[in-house]
Amino acid sequence: MYAIIIMGDNMFEYIIGKITYIYPSYIVIESNNIGYKIYTANPYEYRLDNEEKVFLYEHIREDEDTLYGFKTIDEKNMFLKLIEVKGLGPRMALPLLSVSSDELMREIETGNINYLKKFPKIGDKVARQIILDLKGKLVNKDEIKVSDNELKDALLGLGYKTPEINKVLPNIDSSLKIEDRIKEALKLLLK
Repeated sequence: MYAIIIMGDNMFEYIIGKITYIYPSYIVIESNNIGYKIYTANPYEYRLDNEEKVFLYEHIREDEDTLYGFKTIDEKNMFLKLIEVKGLGPRMALPLLSVSSDELMREIETGNINYLKKFPKIGDKVARQIILDLKGKLVNKDEIKVSDNELKDALLGLGYKTPEINKVLPNIDSSLKIEDRIKEALKLLLK
């Protein structure tokens, strides 16, 4: 017997409904008189009887059809990147989302194996694989280009010339908020 794994686009993007049950590893959301069991990283961030929009990922195998839910599209996108890692399935990836995406990205980018091993079922081998597969790949290059343009525009508005700005841009940490990137750029420009 062969297992069929479908990892591409799935049928559901999100669901809007009322939270009817909260369990330690999943929530039940009712939409159109159907209760959907949705595994989440932190079910207790939802409130009973609240109407919520939950972004979904459907994991289908021959013996399983499971929904995973996320508060934001960014959280879902991080999950999709995590499950691409060799040896890291959806159930193992989900607890990694119990921390902020920024924190998780920072620890992966710095190669912090010990941090990753603190999560359930993540051993040395899987932690190393996460870093190997994702380091340098979690920041969308288009986002960096947009944020660099935003920074460049702000510095041009302050009266700096393009050649001066282009010299300092590669030295600015693109993960910082725009106001912190401007401060960092100004320090470098004033040297």
